[in-house]
Amino acid sequence: MELHDYIRILRKNWITILLLTLLGVGAAAAYSLVTTPKYESTTQLYVSVQSQAAATTDLVQGTNFARQIVTSYVDVVGTALVLDPVIDELDLDTTSTALAAQITATAPLNTVLINITATDSDPAMAAAIANAAGNSLADAVQTTLESGAGSDDSGAGSDDQASPVQVTVVQPALVPTQPTSPNIPLNLALGALVGLALGVAAAVLRTVLDTRIHTVHDIEQLTDRPLLGGIAFDPDASKRPLLVHADPRSPRAESFRSLRTNLQFLNIDGGPRSFVISSAGPGEGKSTTTVNLALALAETGARVALLDGDLRLPTVATYLGIEGGVGMTDVLIGRVELADALQRWGTQNLFVLPSGPVPPNPSELLGSSAMDNVLAALTEHFDYVLIDAPPLLLVTDAAVLSRKTRGAILAVAAGRTRKAELEGAIRAIETASGAILGVVATMLPTKGPDSYSYGSYTYGYGHSIGEEQKRSRRSRRSGERRTGSTAPASA
Repeated sequence: MELHDYIRILRKNWITILLLTLLGVGAAAAYSLVTTPKYESTTQLYVSVQSQAAATTDLVQGTNFARQIVTSYVDVVGTALVLDPVIDELDLDTTSTALAAQITATAPLNTVLINITATDSDPAMAAAIANAAGNSLADAVQTTLESGAGSDDSGAGSDDQASPVQVTVVQPALVPTQPTSPNIPLNLALGALVGLALGVAAAVLRTVLDTRIHTVHDIEQLTDRPLLGGIAFDPDASKRPLLVHADPRSPRAESFRSLRTNLQFLNIDGGPRSFVISSAGPGEGKSTTTVNLALALAETGARVALLDGDLRLPTVATYLGIEGGVGMTDVLIGRVELADALQRWGTQNLFVLPSGPVPPNPSELLGSSAMDNVLAALTEHFDYVLIDAPPLLLVTDAAVLSRKTRGAILAVAAGRTRKAELEGAIRAIETASGAILGVVATMLPTKGPDSYSYGSYTYGYGHSIGEEQKRSRRSRRSGERRTGSTAPASA
């Protein structure tokens, strides 16, 4: 995926990302509230070595010795020698091993200082433990670890000598006023980062696992066939399918006119202008697209024949509000003449051939020589022949018709058609040796990162298509007023 794909993913899933981020912050806040606050208090000790001589070399040697033994004293802090007196002094109900877990001792590099830090849920107790541990270490060093014993020359007895190592408290532990844990700002920041990471991961995973087609870009990645047009989603399409007739100035109606213009370019090399329109599956807008495209073509003054080739679930007669009891089935079996079955719709040159009765063998009828004769007669007398065919993945009718016409136009519904289904529909036509002329994207969203708008496509000179068509219509109306002509406008 490219950078704009990731940006589209973030824009499309920003609500999910935001919710997971807030969930992470909420979880961090809840953890901080239920966690018992911990307080830390530190005392600092100074270790020195006394020397009887005043020579500079003796002082230096004493200082170096003190630096060496400081690291050993740090390890002694967590032993029973130091902590048992602390337990007795403070009357603690614990053991030296458990108390050692609450105390840490460190020695800054190249110094003779020892920092003893005690942690407890009670701030006063934390300070008391730190001070008691510092005093206990000083006493252990001076009376036990480094105490000296000597005797006089007569050997009459012995007296305890003062320890050459002195441990002095230079900074007593103070009662802390703020807990060191939980660190609420840090926890909230970590919760937000974790939630954000989970949100982005969920958005990317959702996009990777979603095999549906959402944008025209998805279609272009699956086929090299031209995109003939894009029809925006209309929630009321089932209530008013004849949009070009019911609301001719709407953006969706203009989309069908744009499809009409692109369809005219498919006949550059000449040949019959007969097209079959189908889709991979049901409910993808193929019938609505076929009917409105026929209306848009008829607007130009062209003679258009609209055939309902869906002999299993016909809808064209219902959309146009005409009688569908007699139609293509009757013509194919020779019961009715083609001219008698065709019905003119409206005041334009649009003629409709309904499906007629549902036969038991639709594929055989559509693939028969009688169908060839019907198409030959229609292409001879009409400028365009449009056939609404069943879905390609359900039956073979559309694939059969694609061989008998100029080619097939596939309707692909955004958010409904899956990529594998579109690939399967393309293979079905290619297997039948039919031609795929192009793709029409239907049900495109009008809001969000995948939104589609008719006015978003522009000429190379920067003028939108919608603006150019408005200018063209104004020019035609102006010319008609000057000449008094009432001829229909061409596409």
